[in-house]
Amino acid sequence: MGKYRVAVIGGRPAPVSGAKELGIDVVLVHEEGSYDPAVAEHCERILHAPLTDGQAILDVLKPLHDERPFDRVLTTTEPAAESTGFVVDALGLPGVTEATARALKDKALTRQLLHEHGLSPVRYRMVESAADIEAFRAETEEPIIVKPVDGVASLHIHLVRGPEDVEPAWRALTEAGVTSVIAEEYLEGPVVSVDSFSHEGRHLTIGYSEYRMNDRYVEWEVSTPSRYALPWLAELRELTPKFLDAVGLTEGPSHSEFVLTPRGPRVLESHARLAGSGAPELVRRAFGLNLNRMFLTVPLGIDELPQTSPEPLGGAAVRFFTPEPGTIGAIEVPEGVADEVRQVPAGETPLVFLPYLDEFMDTDVAVVIGKSPGDTVPPLLTVADCVSGYVIASGRDADDAVAKCDAVNERIRFRTS
Repeated sequence: MGKYRVAVIGGRPAPVSGAKELGIDVVLVHEEGSYDPAVAEHCERILHAPLTDGQAILDVLKPLHDERPFDRVLTTTEPAAESTGFVVDALGLPGVTEATARALKDKALTRQLLHEHGLSPVRYRMVESAADIEAFRAETEEPIIVKPVDGVASLHIHLVRGPEDVEPAWRALTEAGVTSVIAEEYLEGPVVSVDSFSHEGRHLTIGYSEYRMNDRYVEWEVSTPSRYALPWLAELRELTPKFLDAVGLTEGPSHSEFVLTPRGPRVLESHARLAGSGAPELVRRAFGLNLNRMFLTVPLGIDELPQTSPEPLGGAAVRFFTPEPGTIGAIEVPEGVADEVRQVPAGETPLVFLPYLDEFMDTDVAVVIGKSPGDTVPPLLTVADCVSGYVIASGRDADDAVAKCDAVNERIRFRTS
């Protein structure tokens, strides 16, 4: 029996691997068939419940909590944010509350709290019709963005530049079943993110990354440390903690995205969890702090939260392969294209977004081929469509890491028709 006990709701195995060696007993709550059974070796036990149903999760955890209390209830997955907060509140534990999780998921509530605290001014409005969208666009006299108020993964985002764009945007949203829509002024500038960790209300900014994306705002490359962020780093390190205070976050990892506008950084959105797209591994490679380990050890007091933000030790990047949509006829992977190349077996669907990532911690440049001949490459409409594979690289700095990823991408060929 370990010294500590935590419940982890959903997510991938990385943040719980090594828990036993740290004296942490992990109870994983997940949906049956949605996780790699191999994660069981890191867990005290695995329970099944719908990840979005807080009461169902509480029902399976409460008897265990009554027998031997949990020190924390945590999640790294967006769908379980509010439900995990519900359980945190019900058990009276420290952590991300349901109110904080909702404040981050509901983009209108995020904007409201920022406005109340005098932070990151952005014009916005909830809209219920094409006429509402046009009225807001006309008032701003600038391009606007319309999107789901609780949207994720760059899905259903529409740029409205003029009256001719209003009806198509509204029709696309309603046909997609989106019922709550927010309109915001369009923020011009590069997108960067800040990975932070909080403990007892103190916020430490750690990594800062940038993206390359397509015209649907789908991020197909992440690199760190961000070159775009450097001129704004002092402002980002000041704004991020104020923003996290505004939404009531006191503990755990967070991932906040900003647009670097000519008027300064503006909050795009934030999440009270570890970032996706391999960002924790990029931060580890570039800044030397292991966010996956800290996810468990800092809240429990095993590791102390550093007092100051780390300086970069190098650079890191991950690039998803983005072949033309269609049926794959052949995949050409030259010998020696990377230090290690892994292939997802034909017919197998990985249960994690970046398969094998945890096995590449000591590998400078690694490649995963996620598709096989005969498979279909989907159009790149959301981050979830980045399923053809990826390359991850370390470098002297971010430019060097990106160059290594580009070199690999140029040599690997997906032949689609």
